[in-house]
Amino acid sequence: MSEKIDLLAEGPRVGIRRFTLEDGPEFTARARESRSLHRPWLFPPADLAAYAAYAGRLIEDPTKAGFLVCEREGGGIAGFININNIVMGGFLCGALGYGAFAHAAGRGLMTEGLGLVVRYAFGELGLHRLEINAQPGNTGSIALARKCGFRLEGFSPAFIHIDGAWRDHERWAITSEMVASG
Repeated sequence: MSEKIDLLAEGPRVGIRRFTLEDGPEFTARARESRSLHRPWLFPPADLAAYAAYAGRLIEDPTKAGFLVCEREGGGIAGFININNIVMGGFLCGALGYGAFAHAAGRGLMTEGLGLVVRYAFGELGLHRLEINAQPGNTGSIALARKCGFRLEGFSPAFIHIDGAWRDHERWAITSEMVASG
């Protein structure tokens, strides 16, 4: 990892850190390389202007927290995990969105990264619950949720507008008590 970048948490192979505007060139290049992996589920920014707007929201909006999953060896960006719609008060919940980049897919790096984000969210951010909404055909996203201990809680028809249509989603969740109990 680069000396100048502060990791928020680290595991054996990856660390997580916040987005910066300077990550734009690497992030967008990885997004373009990963287009066939992401479609039709995910549309991360693939040019610098779109990245600046996207990262700016994650950096400035208190209801969002964006994390880059970076390989400890070399520091390259393996993927990203965002907590959206963070609600404090009595709810203490957020909704996760994530994506691996093609060069890192299938190597277990996102499983490690998601575990780090979950622990950070329940520790530093003080959240109680995290949710993942995944389209039923997105087997990779569902497998990651399952591997990281999320439980299936339901099905929501026409739940999220993606790629021009309202898409059905499975709802997965984890609570701080589930993580504490192992």
